[in-house]
Amino acid sequence: MPTPPKKRPAPTPAINLIWLAVLLLAIAYLFSGRTPLPNAEHTVPYSVFLQQLTNGNVGKVSVQGLDLYGELSQPAPIGPGARPISRLRTRLPAFGGDQLHGQLFDHNVEFTVLADNDSTFSTILISVLPWLVFIGIWFWFMQRAYRNIGGGLGGGQSDLKKFLDPDSETVLAIPDMRFSDVAGQDGAKQEVAELVQYLRDPAKFTRMGAEVPRGVLLMGPPGTGKTLMAKALAGEAGVPFASISASEFIEVFVGVGAARVRKLFATAKRKAPSIIFIDELDSIGRTRGTGLGGGHDEREQTLNQILAEMDGFTGHEAVIILAATNRPDVLDPALLRPGRFDRHVTLDLPDRDDRIKILDVHTRKVPLASDVDLALIANGTPGFSGADLKNLVNEAAIYAVRENTDQVSMRHFDQARDKLLVGTVRTLAIQPEEKHRLAIHEAGHTVAAYYLRNADPIYKVTIIPRGHALGGTYQLPDQERHTYPEEYLRDRLAVMLAGRCAEKFLLHSISSGADDDIMQATSLARSMVTRWGMAEEIGPMDLRESSAHPFLGKEIAQPRHFSEHSAQHVDQAVKKLLLTAEQVALQVFADHTVQLNELVTALQREETLNHAQIVSCLGVANIGVGD
Repeated sequence: MPTPPKKRPAPTPAINLIWLAVLLLAIAYLFSGRTPLPNAEHTVPYSVFLQQLTNGNVGKVSVQGLDLYGELSQPAPIGPGARPISRLRTRLPAFGGDQLHGQLFDHNVEFTVLADNDSTFSTILISVLPWLVFIGIWFWFMQRAYRNIGGGLGGGQSDLKKFLDPDSETVLAIPDMRFSDVAGQDGAKQEVAELVQYLRDPAKFTRMGAEVPRGVLLMGPPGTGKTLMAKALAGEAGVPFASISASEFIEVFVGVGAARVRKLFATAKRKAPSIIFIDELDSIGRTRGTGLGGGHDEREQTLNQILAEMDGFTGHEAVIILAATNRPDVLDPALLRPGRFDRHVTLDLPDRDDRIKILDVHTRKVPLASDVDLALIANGTPGFSGADLKNLVNEAAIYAVRENTDQVSMRHFDQARDKLLVGTVRTLAIQPEEKHRLAIHEAGHTVAAYYLRNADPIYKVTIIPRGHALGGTYQLPDQERHTYPEEYLRDRLAVMLAGRCAEKFLLHSISSGADDDIMQATSLARSMVTRWGMAEEIGPMDLRESSAHPFLGKEIAQPRHFSEHSAQHVDQAVKKLLLTAEQVALQVFADHTVQLNELVTALQREETLNHAQIVSCLGVANIGVGD
């Protein structure tokens, strides 16, 4: 079949504007009253012309503006040795030219005044130029508006990522990602697996009278793989996939977003079975018409159009709408009702086993040294998302490149984790007294975590400044925790306050270095009292502060749901927990004063101690990482 000839692109408004300007300038030049100029042979000074006029040798004169053209009665040489000329040209002075016409009459010279071409043309150009500028601005504004609206109204290309080629009806490449490329998230895969069967064989479901959910909302913290899961679903089903950020619908003009939604859904229905993926749904799906922030007409009209389009599906249209958000609490209730986004799939942060699988995926192309233990790395990265783990592998590879090594070793992963958790190493001039206090502070955290039975094992301690911290004590949990026993939380409080207690125990003074420790300990103790009922004087009572969203109109004043008397008891219970934790830490120091001083000395000397060095200073009293 012969290939149809390509259509010549239509001229743009900018090209039309250029031709219009050329045409107007040509018209202005033609109608400017232009008169042919005499053919002058030689340009002479004005004084030479006056001399010839005084001698009576000038027969005719033509004046055009300040230019004068003259014909001599008899050819005369201009200057010594010059050949005679019969025509000349000169420039009239701006002063004293009023007496020229009297002199011409006195010598019976025939003279003619011609039209001023330059002034006429300049006048016309000045009068036309503002209109040209106005027309140009108008064309530019209309072209911009046409381009913005054209994506939704069918004329021109929008910025949306379509799954149709703009020059044909052929479908773009289907995503080559599969579920095997998404490590972990086994529960989420099972939730969306039946959608693959529906997209492959919709008739199988319709024969049984079953309707697969039209909208699937993927929820979870950032970096947990919501976009990857949507692409893997489309790749497994082998159907066209349109990936769109919700913010791409919104423009300055009200109604553009709604028009784009209509065109997108019409295209998806025409190419069914297909998948539409809307990322960051909360940017247009927030609660409508309430809150201190006021409404937004364009955003709300776009949301209304999405709701209307999702209600307009018939039973024969195999189109599934996927959306991702990390803020499901701010979404409009109309989006979450049955018939729209009625299936909610939660993607949690990966646990230890999932982190090992994710690390295995991201290190496939990385040359690893023999000492790299992915299980140990997974143990040391609790709370890391899939994106964080990918960044960890990349930073470790960068450290290896800096050292010009051929493989990425465990040391590089440790450096990358420290950078991501705390920050890069800072060069500070720390005085000896301050360094000694800093060693005591970090040694206090280490000793408390080492000897308390329910604390997480110690991995490393350092007094090298990183990020905003002057030092750090790193613990690696030996197991994945989903609930926290009270004993574990009480020992955690003691470890948090142990740095301050060590300063008080050895130096008999405290410093401002415990700022972050006190903040975290207070927050944890308040949660234990107000949320988890771990204070006997309070009991199992929810006394947390309101966490609603005033800018969504849900809780304007955030009133307390408990009395001032209860709030006072909460403060007393929090204070009691913190003081008890301090006493526990001080008792540990009293029982192991020699080990504490030895650890302080080693830490000042080495600046960074790993688990084996910590054990050599403190003795085998607790099972830690590497034992």
